[in-house]
Amino acid sequence: MEIFTPQTPMPKKEEVQREWYVVDASGKVLGRLASEIAKRLRGKHRPHFAPHVDVGDFIVVVNAAKIRLTGKKWDQKIYWRHSGYMGGLKTRTARQMLQEKPEELIRLAVKRMLPKNRLGRKLLKKLKVYAGPEHPHQAQNPKPLEL
Repeated sequence: MEIFTPQTPMPKKEEVQREWYVVDASGKVLGRLASEIAKRLRGKHRPHFAPHVDVGDFIVVVNAAKIRLTGKKWDQKIYWRHSGYMGGLKTRTARQMLQEKPEELIRLAVKRMLPKNRLGRKLLKKLKVYAGPEHPHQAQNPKPLEL
């Protein structure tokens, strides 16, 4: 006698319908914006989310240069990177990062909220960040996303 156990349907990467969204970062707090973007990239807002499948959407972030940080983080938050050589540690404050590469502030914040594996690296490729209001993704008809 065979017992029937219903199985939960798993999404397949070929069947996923991905959307394009554009997010305006003007006046938004960095961490709160990054967590919402990471959730959308991962696909956690969808009813058929699976942790091992890429079911998320594409996100285009504009006006990254107008992002906000709370408190004294502009001068106290430090970004570290190392060249791999002795004495190769480079540090920059958030204010310096905003002046040099404003897109990198948002990209790093989102990257650190994604899984640290192959899937996380794949998800990060679906994030497009631009310092100003213009972006080259008009052909994809991105919908505005209010976060």
